[in-house]
Amino acid sequence: MADVTHLEEQIAHLTRTVEELSDIVARQETELAVVTRRLAMLMEREAGREMEAGGSVPLADQRPPHW
Repeated sequence: MADVTHLEEQIAHLTRTVEELSDIVARQETELAVVTRRLAMLMEREAGREMEAGGSVPLADQRPPHW
């Protein structure tokens, strides 16, 4: 009976750990979506600035010279 109790305790611990990790992943997914959206906005702004400054192609769309 002690073995069953030990296994039940392990299952409870692992279940709690999986739930905590699931919450962390869900939070990170939300944070990543926000960061991705902000990065896209910043890239659009910078591309607009580069075009206003007289550039023909935004630098973000150009390959680096070592390519």
